[in-house]
Amino acid sequence: MAGNQINQNTRKLKRNSTLKQSEKRTAVSNIIGKLTLKEMHLNFMRFKRAEGLAPRTIDGYEETFGYLLDYLGRNLTKKEMTTDLFVAYKDFMINDKGYSPHTVNVRIRTLHTFLKFCFEEGYILEPIHIKIKPIKAPIDNVDALEPHEIKTLLAVLDDDWFTQYRDKVIILTMLDTMARIGELFAVKRTNVDLKHGSIYLEGDTVKTRQGRTLPLSYRTTKLLGEYIEETSDFNSEYLFVTYDGRQLNESTFRIKLREYAEKAGIKKQVSPHVFRHTGALLYLLNAGDPFSLQKILGHKDISMTRRYVQMTQTNVKDQHELYSPLNAIFNKNSRK
Repeated sequence: MAGNQINQNTRKLKRNSTLKQSEKRTAVSNIIGKLTLKEMHLNFMRFKRAEGLAPRTIDGYEETFGYLLDYLGRNLTKKEMTTDLFVAYKDFMINDKGYSPHTVNVRIRTLHTFLKFCFEEGYILEPIHIKIKPIKAPIDNVDALEPHEIKTLLAVLDDDWFTQYRDKVIILTMLDTMARIGELFAVKRTNVDLKHGSIYLEGDTVKTRQGRTLPLSYRTTKLLGEYIEETSDFNSEYLFVTYDGRQLNESTFRIKLREYAEKAGIKKQVSPHVFRHTGALLYLLNAGDPFSLQKILGHKDISMTRRYVQMTQTNVKDQHELYSPLNAIFNKNSRK
């Protein structure tokens, strides 16, 4: 009797790991089965913040989740999170709302990451993320401005006013460096190397989280030198500031660009990203190569740069006329 008591009270030192993987997942899921969709996403966001993602990326996750909640109209329990429901949301964006493939894919990729997290953490038993994939999309031309439109836009800016002078410097710097507006507005005065003609983007301010150095043309280097000297009494660490020395806000600048475009009579969209597109396109048209452009833009792979290469194909006929192989045969100056 005493022996039996000892055996019953003896602590088990080794686990009997005979549960199947599916049973283990079910056991874990039962423990956290009361989590709702919003609570799962809250944990997901904590995890993503702990990864040290850029604030812009974090904001993107929050924004796209908000779109999903708008569609659902309420919170969900674990049992209500099914493949059919999320496929229906994808169909709603494509066919009911008529969103562009780009818009749909941005939201789908974010949703895929969230659902994968939920499955791997055992919040849900079904690998819904496997069925939620981006849609095939054509490589569309990006919005860009013509050189004469840029000149027209710059012509409406009055250099006698500091804010318009500053905005002119920003526009030309964006075109020259092709930096994202968030990256450029985070640049500090010490990040500008006028001697070597470059701007350094710190890793925690860029989308890829990898710092990179952007080359500056002689014209932009000279312009930035003059601007830095003029703003030396602002006592701000940031390069681009308001008239009273505070860090410039992206939204404020976007509004100003639309006002300048309207004043210049430009009907196209004029935004910071349009300047990035325009700079990339003109870089290639001026005989720049795609691989150096990829590094300047901060793209992880060349496929992201490919759309700019595609846009330059409109200029292929003129280039072919100049560099056709037959010119080497029949040109008067060719060797007989």
